[in-house]
Amino acid sequence: MTDMPGRCLPPLDSPEVRLLHRRMKRRSRRGRLWTYAGAVVIALWILIPLLFLTSMAFTTRETVRSYPKNVLPFIPFSTDTVRFFLDQPGVLDGLRNSLIVAAITLLLSTVLAAPAGYAIARYIFPGRDVVRLGILAVRAFPIVVLSIPLAVLFLRAGIFDSVWSLALMHTALAMPTSVLIIASVFASVPHELEEAGQVFGASALQSFWHIVLPLALPGIAASSVFAFVLSWNEVFAAGVLTLENRTLPALLLVQLQLSSDAYQFAGGFFLMAPSMVFMFFIRNYLFNLWGQVTK
Repeated sequence: MTDMPGRCLPPLDSPEVRLLHRRMKRRSRRGRLWTYAGAVVIALWILIPLLFLTSMAFTTRETVRSYPKNVLPFIPFSTDTVRFFLDQPGVLDGLRNSLIVAAITLLLSTVLAAPAGYAIARYIFPGRDVVRLGILAVRAFPIVVLSIPLAVLFLRAGIFDSVWSLALMHTALAMPTSVLIIASVFASVPHELEEAGQVFGASALQSFWHIVLPLALPGIAASSVFAFVLSWNEVFAAGVLTLENRTLPALLLVQLQLSSDAYQFAGGFFLMAPSMVFMFFIRNYLFNLWGQVTK
């Protein structure tokens, strides 16, 4: 074999080529080993605190206060800490307010973001990129820039300290991400399917309702769950815009320094649980869709 006049390459079955091949395989295995080791370290770095928090929430209050802690989690297993947390004043009301605000945020953000996402994904119009950038730029503003003027506005309108006013604030926070996610979902559905439906006699609305929407529904559901989790964990605006009708994060923020360890661990678990559900069941779908707003 030659690659240029006067220079010969060794045969593929020569000892030199086999040795080079073995070296490359060993180097590739070492690279994969280091990658897997790094992934395991990062996973343990994230999961061990979450496991510790969950185990402290589902054990006795005496175990929470004891030192040193048990090496094995959930020993002894008990709901005493969770029941103690739920029996504290304001906790059940805070849970109810968090559920109501998150549900309203989910509904409003989905209803408003769906047509906007469809328009961005399907139509080409002047200023389309500017609109897309403007939607994303809303997230660049700190929450304090929005919450303080809104508090004054809500006071003048007579809707301050209400789950509805807080839901409007959370909807404004969730809308940019919801629009981009739903636009990615619609962009991933081939436009030819809509055209095929219209060729067979369906109107544009019927093609959307019977063809596009069923295909995009899982992604829209993922966007709704994202809005729910964002509202559930938001604390700053909830602390500024509410006094009596506080959500659970705002209540925990106020009482954190004066509360016991059992109260803090159980409260942390209730704040973490929806996010964990979102991460384990929705994240893969969202990561596959992210960044597909095109064309």
